Amino acid sequence: MASCRLLLLIINIIIISTTVKGQESSNRNVTLGSSIVANSNSTWTSPSGEFAFGFREVSPGTFLLAVWFDQIPDKTLVWSANRDEPVPAGSTVQLSADGTLELVNQTGSQVWAIPARPGTVAYAAMLDNGNLVLASNASAILWQSFDFSTDTLLPTQVLNRQSVLYSSFSATNFSRGKFKFTLQADGNLVLVTRSYPSDENVNAYWSSDTRDAGFQLIFNNSGVINLIRQNGTLLRPLFGSGSLAGQFYQRLVLEHDGVLRHYVYDDSLQPSGWSVRNFEPSNICHAIREDDMGGGPCGFNAYCTIKPDGRSTCHCPSGYYSRGGFSGCAPEFVQHRCDLQQAQDAHSFTFNEMSGVNWPFKDYAIFRDVEEAWCRQSCISDCLCALVIYSGRVCWMKAHPFSNGREQEAKALIKVRINNTFTSNPHTPPSGRESSKRSSITVTILSALLGCSVLLFLLLSFFFVFYLKRGKTTMVEQRSRVQPAGVSTISSFSFKEVEEATDGFNEELGRGACSIVYRGTLKTDGKIVAVKKLHKVFEQADDEFKAEVSSISRTNHKNLVQLLGYCDEGQNRILVYEFMTNGSLATFLFQKSVRPSWHKRVQIAFAIARGICYLHEDCSVPIIHCDIKPQNVLLDESFAPKIADFGLAKLLKADQTRTMTGIRGTKGYVAPEWFRNMPITVKVDVYSFGIMLLELMCCRRSYEADVEDEGEAVLADWAYDCYQQGALDLLVAGDEEARSDMKTLEIYVKTAIWCIQEDPTLRPHMNIVMHMLQGSMQVPTPPDPTAFIH
Repeated sequence: MASCRLLLLIINIIIISTTVKGQESSNRNVTLGSSIVANSNSTWTSPSGEFAFGFREVSPGTFLLAVWFDQIPDKTLVWSANRDEPVPAGSTVQLSADGTLELVNQTGSQVWAIPARPGTVAYAAMLDNGNLVLASNASAILWQSFDFSTDTLLPTQVLNRQSVLYSSFSATNFSRGKFKFTLQADGNLVLVTRSYPSDENVNAYWSSDTRDAGFQLIFNNSGVINLIRQNGTLLRPLFGSGSLAGQFYQRLVLEHDGVLRHYVYDDSLQPSGWSVRNFEPSNICHAIREDDMGGGPCGFNAYCTIKPDGRSTCHCPSGYYSRGGFSGCAPEFVQHRCDLQQAQDAHSFTFNEMSGVNWPFKDYAIFRDVEEAWCRQSCISDCLCALVIYSGRVCWMKAHPFSNGREQEAKALIKVRINNTFTSNPHTPPSGRESSKRSSITVTILSALLGCSVLLFLLLSFFFVFYLKRGKTTMVEQRSRVQPAGVSTISSFSFKEVEEATDGFNEELGRGACSIVYRGTLKTDGKIVAVKKLHKVFEQADDEFKAEVSSISRTNHKNLVQLLGYCDEGQNRILVYEFMTNGSLATFLFQKSVRPSWHKRVQIAFAIARGICYLHEDCSVPIIHCDIKPQNVLLDESFAPKIADFGLAKLLKADQTRTMTGIRGTKGYVAPEWFRNMPITVKVDVYSFGIMLLELMCCRRSYEADVEDEGEAVLADWAYDCYQQGALDLLVAGDEEARSDMKTLEIYVKTAIWCIQEDPTLRPHMNIVMHMLQGSMQVPTPPDPTAFIH
């Protein structure tokens, strides 16, 4: 009898315990109408408390809606809803009464949502395996975060065919990066690099080689990750380490460096507690094959090394600077010119030598059984050559940009300009042979100068007396032929030379409010040029004109029209530019019977941003253009854009750069601060670029009166309305190329909206605009551009 009572007592205890646990679990369910506000520290946790769902601050003032391990010190993230679009404090996630799980920012705009049919979703729940679910009254899962992984898989999670993990961009930037882990439709499990700003696969740098066989990748609680066939049988394990003994936190992560790592958590390890159990590929620096495209794991011009802890790091060769993260490196100098002056320009280059580094693929020329000196001279003489690899009497020559750099036994000779144009940092001194040669040349020059000193003195005396006797007109003419201080690469033309080059200013190419442009041909070398004859100049013409020409002449960028020369004679102020064969961007966009390709428009937009950024940030004296518009962007023979008329705002009288009272610039592209008592900064160019960016994306002018819907007349207003309504496809109606790349369109339109904010303090600087367009940083949700309080 006593034994029966004891048995009943044990059964009651079990039932009570089970009931309590069931109630505890049900109390974790999130009811309809529940919400969390960013920066409130509220979360929805799993029954065990191991996982939490809520807002995590990832940078000052910005938050991800995420799931994380909640019982370990570093609160490691495993999933996020809005990784490409963090939201500010005050944003809210809510499980609405109709079952919709929605994230809205502080202005009420929807950022992310899981819509549901009314009456189907009964509650949400954060499960103990890290899965966030929406469920029905019958506990059927209607939606789960496990089906929409970011960069992490957890135990019990399955990767199905065509599912994708995207790496983060960096250790601190959780937006999608350049690497993907996916089980392809053909059953092959691969790690691939992707292109920016599109999502196109570039290279597969690791593969399971399971085509036509792989069906699912299953992550077991035991720590084994298996690739299985469609019939459920084992095809192959992802790693060969076997099962884990004991209970551990685990995660499989595609990290920002492109390596897939299986982590196990051990409390004894500090500070993070996570240790790497397995990883692929074994060496990311050497994972790229010879036939692969792209810049490798570190980007173009960079090279990759493995640190003692087994992780990779990226470096720039001597004479190059990092573009950030895995975006590669850019030269700090003006590259070798490939024009009529390339032979002369070759004398401006030397080599920075690096040992133990190689860029082993993509050579454009190979020479065997040659001396190193011959190899060096061949590269110096060749305007295409940017890098030489010399080893075992073999010379490999590479053009810019070079790719897939890595540690490897070789000698790399990096071709750099002796006098760096873009930076004041000194370069490595020249080699002994070059130094000796230069010393000899210097001695010869000094001897010649010394021998001619007496003659020079007599000549100077003669010219001094000669100039005293000249009339005022002759003095002005001669003074106008003296080059501006600091100008060494452009020519000073007489008015007669310009008149002959243009055949008496016969062929007009175009005209504006301040100038007329003529076609010309230089008599010296037969080069076709564009001759800009300015209408009027300011009173202090001589000194200030030369000072501004000097400033313009020192600019050197592939997206700026090159100033070749000038004329400053009497009242004639003329600028001579390189001739651009494909005319203006305005003609390209608005006067062609066939719409320009989407890919070309995207390329042009980014190149223009790069040119404006150079004017604002990389010139010795920053230049505000003041009149960015399609008519002032010209296209060369390959349709690469070059910005024209930069620096002219200072060359003209105030009333010569106004097309509206008190305003410099062109109607439709003019920033609002011109109308107000506000300082004029580089942000006026940002505004104009934003308008032009919308024109490029939509292939129409910023204002069109003859539209059926008057709401579409002003492009900026219409673009923001379409963005708010989630109808960006209307902007590119009939453009199938653009409609197939809606992600890029969204990035570019959002960037443009930020650029055209009426409040100039909200507009990003051009270097940030470039990062947005390039995809190297997420574009936040832009506010209404017209919300500025006057």
